[in-house]
Amino acid sequence: MNSKRNPASKKPADSTKASRRRFLTTGAAAAALGAVRTATGQTSPPEAKSLTDQVAYGDRSHYVTSLRVPVDGRPSPDEFGMTFHVLAPLQDLVGIITPSSLHFIGTHRGSIVPDIDPQQHRLMIHGMVDRPLEFSMDDLKRFPSVSRVHFIECLGNHSKPEDKTVQETHGLTSCSEWTGVLLSVLLKECGVQNRASWVVSEGSEEVKGAGSIRLAKAMDDCIVAYGQNGEPIRPQQGFPLRLVVPGFEGIYNTKWLRRIKVVDRYYMTYNDYGHISKDEEVAALTFQWGPKSVITFPSGGQKLPAPGIYQLTGLAWSGGGAVRRVEVSTNGGHTWKDAEIRGAVHPKAHTRFGMDWKWDGGECVLQSRCTDELGQVQPSRAQLAAFFKVPPDHYKTHGVQGSDNMIQPWRVAGDGSVHNAI
Repeated sequence: MNSKRNPASKKPADSTKASRRRFLTTGAAAAALGAVRTATGQTSPPEAKSLTDQVAYGDRSHYVTSLRVPVDGRPSPDEFGMTFHVLAPLQDLVGIITPSSLHFIGTHRGSIVPDIDPQQHRLMIHGMVDRPLEFSMDDLKRFPSVSRVHFIECLGNHSKPEDKTVQETHGLTSCSEWTGVLLSVLLKECGVQNRASWVVSEGSEEVKGAGSIRLAKAMDDCIVAYGQNGEPIRPQQGFPLRLVVPGFEGIYNTKWLRRIKVVDRYYMTYNDYGHISKDEEVAALTFQWGPKSVITFPSGGQKLPAPGIYQLTGLAWSGGGAVRRVEVSTNGGHTWKDAEIRGAVHPKAHTRFGMDWKWDGGECVLQSRCTDELGQVQPSRAQLAAFFKVPPDHYKTHGVQGSDNMIQPWRVAGDGSVHNAI
């Protein structure tokens, strides 16, 4: 039998393969071209729509389902269009940066999110300055910019016995890279007068949310930010401009920033309602956040499938500066072991920690505590109760004075389920 092939029979096969390759490559190119054309405003066939969406802005995988949730199940927005606190899903996050779309939302009191045209927006700085000035967004972007990683946390971030997950106990904190102009640069441009000691910032919402901070803080590390995580700040976070006051309670980080007044005394504002106290020790706790940490895995609502080695992980932060140490206890605080700091450490920013942990299948209580660069150590509930001279179980039924940075315990049951152990 002749095993040789007819040379003429080879050509049609190669031609067919080449034609098929041309069809596939030109078809893919045409689909991509159609998608790009749609992104620029031209017409595209219906079958290219999903691809067009991916090209225009992108989307996460449909297998990723992390979502923000309203605090206490309160609907947001409500029937009047108002937004109450919305919690970030800390249990699902990796690293230290909170995606802009998952950043927590503070209450928009008396106002829907303002729709502000950045070309028309102005920031006015006046009061006790030599040169009152008004800045457009273009003006601000002519100044040297900074990009810094900082957390923001709402004073309402309290852990209560009825909270089941870390999203419910700690979801009112998030961490972003903020880009903008240092407030000190703008104040120097205006010329701050010698008798000035405070600044008042005001937003554009209907209730004119405002807050007072000391001039020393304003001249230190505050940022007039127009960028968040590499893109313009989102409307829920204050587009086109917000004040970032690193380490301070969230309410001082004024959104939709439109005015800063330099003054010589503390100004009482709408934002002070519920945030001040006659007790000086309590009032002092509502400005700068103390050292804080929480284990995010394993945490409430999660379940360990079987005994074995796990990667325990969590977040630590402090308004007093950089995190210097995180310790973890697996026996309810009787003994402590240093956790590893995983990744970069930024002042006044979330810091990721972790450690190898072998679960033997028995019931245990997990908790973490943070020490910052000032030497401040995160307190337990018993320590805070002793400081304020209240019964040890006081915080199970009463609110916390000032900001809540107490140690959060998680109980791992014998079946691997994890529960809030307050």
